[in-house]
Amino acid sequence: MADPSRAALDVSTPAPAFTPAPVTLTGEWVRLEPLSLERHLDPLASIALDPDLWRWTLNVVQTKDDLRRYLEEALREQAEGRSLPFATIDLASGRAAGCTRFGNIETRHRRVEIGWTWVGREYQRTRVNTEAKLLMLRHAFETWGCHRVELKTNVLNERSRNAMLRIGAKEEGILRKHALNDRGVPRDTVYYSVIDSEWPAVKTRLHAMLGESRANAAGA
Repeated sequence: MADPSRAALDVSTPAPAFTPAPVTLTGEWVRLEPLSLERHLDPLASIALDPDLWRWTLNVVQTKDDLRRYLEEALREQAEGRSLPFATIDLASGRAAGCTRFGNIETRHRRVEIGWTWVGREYQRTRVNTEAKLLMLRHAFETWGCHRVELKTNVLNERSRNAMLRIGAKEEGILRKHALNDRGVPRDTVYYSVIDSEWPAVKTRLHAMLGESRANAAGA
């Protein structure tokens, strides 16, 4: 019997073109739309200046000018072909809920990172981030044909680490003094990944999580 886990290694099936370009990803609860400084700076500024959002990140965003520089950097990376940043829009309210990004795009190796993700306080622990991850992982594996999607966080960020494990990502290890934040403070970074052979199980898990969220909302 053929091993289904090796299906992604079958070179007889041509891989889809991995040509990252701005795209809108729409689900049942969220829409990820290409980041625009003109369209999204003010809406994001209304939720982004919460210090708790930046507690474990490399970036320090305290003012609207800080946020502008953060978004401008994301757009520069997009112009260089290294990132695809999104504004996360809550469909129910039409309001900006946060920001996320495909980064460290490696087309040759069919590898990409999902990260730089934050959502406003009222959207935390809701289906917004869960569905955003589903939309991005599905695009990476099913449209781009990626072999690997990476995620990472500060080793001290237990909430983020637990969230990555909950969706089925595998912890790979800790890189000590991996990066400096905007204040020059070093941090240890822990890496996670999902590979193409694991994607069907992760997809099923994400759909189940969203189904539970839907049921809870209906009960409430």
